[in-house]
Amino acid sequence: MLDTGMKILIVSSEVAPFAKTGGLADVAGSLPKALILQGNDVRVVLPRYRNISDFTTIGDFPVQVGNRKTTCIVRTSRIEAKSDKGIRQVPVYFLDNYHYFDREGYYAYPDEAERFSFFNTAVLNMCERLNFIPDVIHCNDWQSGFVPLLIRERKNLNPAWKDAATCYTIHNLRYQGNFPKEALQLLNLPERYFHSEGVEFYGQVSFMKAGIVYTDVLNTVSETYSREIQTPEFGEGFEGILRKRGRDLYGIVNGINYHEFNPRTDPRIYKTYDSSSIEGKKENKHALQRELGLPISDRPLMGIVSRLVDQKGLDILLESMHRILSMDVQFVLLGTGDSYYEDSFLSVKQRYPDKMAAIIGFSGVLAQKIYAGSDLFLMPSRYEPCGLGQLIAMRYGSIPVVRRTGGLQDTVLDYDASSGTGSGFVFWDYTSDGLIGAASRAVNTYDNKAVWRAFVANVMQQDFSWNRSAALYTELYMEALARKGRIERPA
Repeated sequence: MLDTGMKILIVSSEVAPFAKTGGLADVAGSLPKALILQGNDVRVVLPRYRNISDFTTIGDFPVQVGNRKTTCIVRTSRIEAKSDKGIRQVPVYFLDNYHYFDREGYYAYPDEAERFSFFNTAVLNMCERLNFIPDVIHCNDWQSGFVPLLIRERKNLNPAWKDAATCYTIHNLRYQGNFPKEALQLLNLPERYFHSEGVEFYGQVSFMKAGIVYTDVLNTVSETYSREIQTPEFGEGFEGILRKRGRDLYGIVNGINYHEFNPRTDPRIYKTYDSSSIEGKKENKHALQRELGLPISDRPLMGIVSRLVDQKGLDILLESMHRILSMDVQFVLLGTGDSYYEDSFLSVKQRYPDKMAAIIGFSGVLAQKIYAGSDLFLMPSRYEPCGLGQLIAMRYGSIPVVRRTGGLQDTVLDYDASSGTGSGFVFWDYTSDGLIGAASRAVNTYDNKAVWRAFVANVMQQDFSWNRSAALYTELYMEALARKGRIERPA
């Protein structure tokens, strides 16, 4: 057994608050806080993108990328982890190379394979230069998928790596990092790994598959999604290898930061409140209606904060909009993504100006106002590995209306009117009729004010903090260490 807390390095291509495009950044920015408060030595590493400017430079070292040697500059900052006992500081390392990362945005460049080959290799070089060989390296999504395999190769040159355990988290299996075979040369890995049981995926090199095959343990961000991705419907071509690794595959639902997402103290919303003063939601609702130019009304206000992409169930939502708005409700949407969905929701807004507000873009402040001001929060996803929107919505007393898939199934329990139990309104079939049925049940329940008030208060007291999720990640790390013979296997 380890005498002290674990040394943990979390490797991610984005980390809130420094770089964010989605839920990955929230996880990589929040999980370390909970882990360090448990007594672990936790550090985080990500690329230094152009938008990151607040840091201290601590050194540099060479990195071999294919047949070319380039320089990695290490810069550092901190994430504060607050608790009742005080504040702990999580060190954050930025791996900087102007050629690869001094660009607008984070992804979708033609040299992605080379950029993230550099990043994967530089992570190990950094650890050696800082004399910080972690007990556990926790990699996330395709952008860090080769780190477990590089560790296997590196331990032949540096025995310090032989006891390092790896954990690999799949946040969304659809984004795989597949590139031509030559990507192996960028990583300076031998061709013997290019086969169907290795990193080869339909004739290409897959960063995601490398992580899946060569990590000690792996997980997804909900129990249901961990089962779904072992099926052809959700497996994205990896279902076979995932079934093969089924005994090593776990599901851990993400948490949310309860210091940041707290309606009692949130400075971004119009009026603070909690489960014992939920009348504050009405003030937030009316203020949101005024800001967005909607008539002041006490009828249900439905909200959605989302990337506007197919995954999010927007096709069945668009099919349902006329019937949903005919229920005497208002609807507010905030998001950006595919131009088809942006234009379609703007058209609905033009058709129903007194019932619909659509803001194309993203604002963290407006998002919080929608969580606080809405009565219902829609997530009709086609698939959803975990989802954070429903967790934040429940924290702010906005009742989720969701499809039964992935993390939505694991976190939202369908409301039972006879017993008063549940935390939202769930539909099964991926159809507009399914969504409309759930929305109709929600509106009918809203109309019973006494029942609704008790329902909202109960939902706001659900616990989806990172403390709960971090305890499960700790168990996962211990399982990885047990497989290395470092500790006895936990019960």
